[in-house]
Amino acid sequence: MMTAAFTETDERLSLRLEVAKLAGGYGREFFVRQARSGGKTTDLWLDMGRHGYLGVAIPEEYGGGGGGIGDLAAVCEELAAQGCPLLMMIVSPAICGTVINRFGTTAQKERWLPGIADGSMTMAFAITEPDAGSNSHRITTTARRTPDGWVLNGRKTYISGVDESGAVLVVARAEDARTGRLKPCLFVLPTDATGFEYHPIDMEILSPERQFTVFIDDVAVAADALVGDEDAGIGQLFAGLNPERIMAASFATGLARFALGRATDYVKTREVFDVPIGSHQAVAHPLAQSRIEVELARLMTQKAAALYDAGEDLAAGEAANMAKYAAAEAVCATVDRAVQVHGGNGITSEYGMAGLLVAARATRIAPVSREMILNFVGSYTLGLPKSY
Repeated sequence: MMTAAFTETDERLSLRLEVAKLAGGYGREFFVRQARSGGKTTDLWLDMGRHGYLGVAIPEEYGGGGGGIGDLAAVCEELAAQGCPLLMMIVSPAICGTVINRFGTTAQKERWLPGIADGSMTMAFAITEPDAGSNSHRITTTARRTPDGWVLNGRKTYISGVDESGAVLVVARAEDARTGRLKPCLFVLPTDATGFEYHPIDMEILSPERQFTVFIDDVAVAADALVGDEDAGIGQLFAGLNPERIMAASFATGLARFALGRATDYVKTREVFDVPIGSHQAVAHPLAQSRIEVELARLMTQKAAALYDAGEDLAAGEAANMAKYAAAEAVCATVDRAVQVHGGNGITSEYGMAGLLVAARATRIAPVSREMILNFVGSYTLGLPKSY
């Protein structure tokens, strides 16, 4: 029997079930306990690696499953749907793994991809700078060529999971020998390199994965630290940022599904005036609205992933931005409604709803703000004049 084109394959659905089963064995309680105690989710991360879930989008010859970004996005979503939203899923296998797989040399792939696939080598990604913000054209971290390789200098901020990573993929700017202009290039730096330092940023978000300011002072690396063609420019960079948006959307929809599930269970059993509060339309309708919004965002995310896996980079970029926008709006609304239907219980530690508020709100900001997505859709999709 033929399967409708808009449904996922049996293999993808099976992958979702197995990831949900594994992550459910840890659950939200594990995630919160690690976050509050200053612990890490290393046990879950390595368990995911052992089962092949971190490497589903990495080629088989490098220890992966040979799938696509759609498979990896499914893994990310199911983790979040079990209350374990692992931010480094977006960073290490999706951004870094994709960039190295697409543009790295055979030696670089052999060095980095097997560890990314099994979880033994987590890789961070450093693009954001204090003075550049959303304008990647204003990145000031520089890479200077030397007889032995490169020397990098700069500063990065809001860099996730550097303390858990053995290396970091850094976006820097190198001088074009022909024009003298600076162009974006990608370098892998070991986090224990001389001159590489990082300091934690205090955040209100409840997560074991922390954010850091990174200082890169005269960090010397060999020539093979450069990933891809130094003349490829920003197009090479965005080959990693489209998967980032797809994964961020999956992160958000998974978190929304978790909150909606908890809220739905609560309103079925919580009784006021001798009836479950879920029988009241004022409670039921907002949750039903969230179900619709989340499913719409999931569909756009799957479309973006399918386009990316088909090599349609431009179309995938448009769909990935739309998916990320829709997913962020959906999770923010869903978590807010989930807190509301819990009443006073929604802001207690026991029920764990309020802790989701900042995590949900962050998806409107990172990895690309809703305003920049609207700018993109306005100029790229609608053909309107640029405002920046």
